[in-house]
Amino acid sequence: MSTAGRPRSKEADAAILAAGLELFLERGAEAFSIEQVAKRAGVTRATVYRRFPDKTRLLLATIESAYGSPPRKPEIRDLEHLLTAWAQVLADPAQRRLLRRLYGAIEDYPELAAAYQAQFGEARDDVRLAVLEQARERGQLPADTDPAVLLDLLTGAGWQHLATRPDTCSAAECERFLRAVCHQAGYRS
Repeated sequence: MSTAGRPRSKEADAAILAAGLELFLERGAEAFSIEQVAKRAGVTRATVYRRFPDKTRLLLATIESAYGSPPRKPEIRDLEHLLTAWAQVLADPAQRRLLRRLYGAIEDYPELAAAYQAQFGEARDDVRLAVLEQARERGQLPADTDPAVLLDLLTGAGWQHLATRPDTCSAAECERFLRAVCHQAGYRS
């Protein structure tokens, strides 16, 4: 007869993810370690390793927890909904900082960027592409719009906003910015 082992502590889970987020925001992916997370969370390394067998999985869980662990495939009704939701993210100073760290990880820790894209990014991009295709079919975008190119433009515009605009931008200002990008691509609501 096998025993199930000790149940996981929700408090330990929360402490690990909170400590991981603090360290990621303070130091970035390259300087982030399981040992440091364990120490800051007040748990043993074994406790962290039981939940997250490697640094990449811990970082992925940490990043997702900062967003409230959203679904792999978000529900996005239409392009208007997409722009509003994206603007909300860009207007949140904490999320802006997190996104900058994630973007910086592309250079410092490319495994994280690849794992994030494989685990979350591809499914989310599929939903966004479907929304852009829907807008094209409705005549809100020119018939020759390539949804993948427009998604790249919007993503790049988001990164540009993170790099060049102050963290005090309101959601309305961020949305105007994203709408201007879409307008240049021929979007008509």
